[in-house]
Amino acid sequence: MLSAADNAYLTSCGKGTPMGELLRRFWHPALLSSELPEPDGPPRKVRLLGEDLLAFRDTKGRVGIVEPHCPHRGANLYYGRNEDCGLRCVYHGWKFDVDGACVDLPTSPPESNYKDTIRLLAYPVREWAGLVWVYMGPRETMPELPQLELGLVPDAHRYVSKKWQDCNWVQSLEGAIDTAHFSFLHRVLDTDETRKLELLRRTAAIGAGDALQDRIRWITDDPRPRFAIAAHDTGLTIGASRKTDGTDRYWRVSQYMMPNHALVPVAFPGDVYHGQCWVPVDDTTCWIYTYSWLPDRPFTAAERERYAGGLSLHAEVDSSYMPLRNLRNEYGLDRQAQKTLSYTGIPGVSEQDAAIQDSQGPVQDRTREHLGPTDAGIAEFRKMLLANARALQQGTPPPAAAHARGYALRAGGWVAPAQADLAAVMDQRFGPGRGYVGDAYGL
Repeated sequence: MLSAADNAYLTSCGKGTPMGELLRRFWHPALLSSELPEPDGPPRKVRLLGEDLLAFRDTKGRVGIVEPHCPHRGANLYYGRNEDCGLRCVYHGWKFDVDGACVDLPTSPPESNYKDTIRLLAYPVREWAGLVWVYMGPRETMPELPQLELGLVPDAHRYVSKKWQDCNWVQSLEGAIDTAHFSFLHRVLDTDETRKLELLRRTAAIGAGDALQDRIRWITDDPRPRFAIAAHDTGLTIGASRKTDGTDRYWRVSQYMMPNHALVPVAFPGDVYHGQCWVPVDDTTCWIYTYSWLPDRPFTAAERERYAGGLSLHAEVDSSYMPLRNLRNEYGLDRQAQKTLSYTGIPGVSEQDAAIQDSQGPVQDRTREHLGPTDAGIAEFRKMLLANARALQQGTPPPAAAHARGYALRAGGWVAPAQADLAAVMDQRFGPGRGYVGDAYGL
């Protein structure tokens, strides 16, 4: 458990808080690129890390993320005109570009240089991998974008979605790196083999057949995985091994990357790779960006349609990216289905995760918890995050921010001899280098 002070330290994201300042030393997804579909289109309201902002795409296709209030007399630029490479306030016509510079001040005399002294707060923006990224920290410490593999593959090889979540980002991320919960939360009870296999495929988002059923059965039969954890330049490799039908062990290896990325442990060679990023809206809500990618082939139209319909970690959402099954309608909970079809009675992996994570409260009270052996990854994650925030308060920047290329990682599953340790499993599954694939992309 954590003290109340440490729990607040861990979960507060506002400007000036230790964790908020740590988060601001990294790039974060702010929007899907598709949310700003056209030049000079309507601006979009964005709230990140407790700050209200506006995003807009200018005439040349560049994206700006700026403070919403005009520095003249505070009118909200959401009501402004996006025109000719700038956002113009409709109150008195002051106009600002994507960098926050005042490019037109029609209320001042033409010969005045007053507009050169006026600036709108604007954060650095990059568009990459189907996402609009923003950096909200000190300009002098701005790092490179994290080189996740989803951005290194061609556009057709990835699928990216987002969804709203009604809880603090930390407890949701902890749910993702807690591979032990799969023995229960996502368990399928249906005894009809055809329906069961389809539910398993939707759950795991991997191939069908005996191999998949074996993996699911091993997870179900062994709810006490043995954990092995290794720190690296950008985070943690978290391995959990379970018994198989013989002497081998079934390993599921996750990757956590500072401060808010995690890769899921389901993929065997040839399967789809999945990851997620948790971006705090404020202390009690967050956006989750879910990304799937295939290194060797593009996704088919049918696969994309299934992801949009809620396959695997992707949620089925409305036009505002609110999951159709959410806190307000109890995630579609069906008590009869809970008796006979699934462990939760809630349809969808994303919804099952959200229901439990939201049920812990807007901010989980970690002073009341009791951790056990299968919580080893959670404990190490908290230690790393808290240590980095404390070090930054003492003047030491987070090392991971300087290792953008170290984010080119994969996670996944493997069956290995009983004597194999985590390092050996990673070498067998991915080749030397703890799942690092940057060399394949010239990083």
